[in-house]
Amino acid sequence: MARKTFFSFHFERDAWRAGQVRNSGQFKGDKAGFIDKADWEEVKKKGDQAIKNWIDKQLEGTSTTVVLIGSETSERKYVGYEIEQSAKRGNGLLGVYIHRVKDVNGSTDTKGKNPFDNWYYERDGKEVYFSEIFPTYDWVNDNGRENLGNWIEKAAKKAGK
Repeated sequence: MARKTFFSFHFERDAWRAGQVRNSGQFKGDKAGFIDKADWEEVKKKGDQAIKNWIDKQLEGTSTTVVLIGSETSERKYVGYEIEQSAKRGNGLLGVYIHRVKDVNGSTDTKGKNPFDNWYYERDGKEVYFSEIFPTYDWVNDNGRENLGNWIEKAAKKAGK
């Protein structure tokens, strides 16, 4: 089943790596959350609420959210907003480490912190962190090119979508 999937990532630092994932040829379904640099600059000029409105619009109709995790992803304000809004919508969530994907210069990056460590649900008086609930994979080591569609499907089913 094709899934409409939102991709969350640190645009300035990881757009090239995210493009490698998007254009891998193995992805099934509609891809939301990708924007070219000129469009991104235009949205940014309009301010915080315009960015949040754009994110909310992109999340409409999605069943899954894939957080592409680079070196600084967990620190990004809008990645946090995207994770929070995805969870509120009941999207299936998963993370994919992309630090080993080469950038435009052929360089890799350092592994970043899991952004799911920043969010939790309250259950029976305890904090259950998203990192305990939602899986993460490594694009290179876990063969994301072949497995991303399966990971997305698994996350959607786990969320009941």
